[in-house]
Amino acid sequence: MLTKLHVFWVMACMLLLSACATTPTEPLPEGLTDQPPADWGERQRQLAGFQHWQLQGKLAVRQDSDSGTAIINRWVQDGEHYDLALSSAFLGMGRTELSGVPGYLELTLPDGETYISNEPAELIAAATGWQLPIDSLIWWIRGLPAPEGDYQLLFDDQQILTVIRQQGWEIRYDRWRDFVEDLQPLPARITALKDDKRVRVAVTAWQRPDSAR
Repeated sequence: MLTKLHVFWVMACMLLLSACATTPTEPLPEGLTDQPPADWGERQRQLAGFQHWQLQGKLAVRQDSDSGTAIINRWVQDGEHYDLALSSAFLGMGRTELSGVPGYLELTLPDGETYISNEPAELIAAATGWQLPIDSLIWWIRGLPAPEGDYQLLFDDQQILTVIRQQGWEIRYDRWRDFVEDLQPLPARITALKDDKRVRVAVTAWQRPDSAR
């Protein structure tokens, strides 16, 4: 004879099985696998330790409301602290500087006006209209998932990282290059997609600060 406790567990198991059967799972893109290569752990450790660098390149943002491009004149990363200098005629941005650490941003516009916020992405959106996840981009630009939030990694048949899915974004790695001596290849172009938003970064130069010119 079943007790009330037994009935409860039977019903709970039935509900759980039903939920599992009806919850769809997103299929992997053709030709990609979520099984990392054997050396992935070592690669992660090396890139995570690459915390002092400088790059130049181009940033392109496309979204439903507006789109535009900017030159990355300088992106200096010193541990958690970043210092970006962008120039663009888009929305009259001119030369815009972003300086901060995760969870804190100072944004200086061409007229010298400076804004400070503990919500970096919200400040960038308010000042420029761009949806730019700067705190996560610091990690994604190196080919690493951001520390906060679950993620999924996808690799191609050459065991090269092709996609990171995190925070509702899909970050696609379109090209890799040997930029820095004694370091594994770094992304030369990434495309981050979320709903109608697209952020693309093309890196033209990447070096350690002591070799920057």
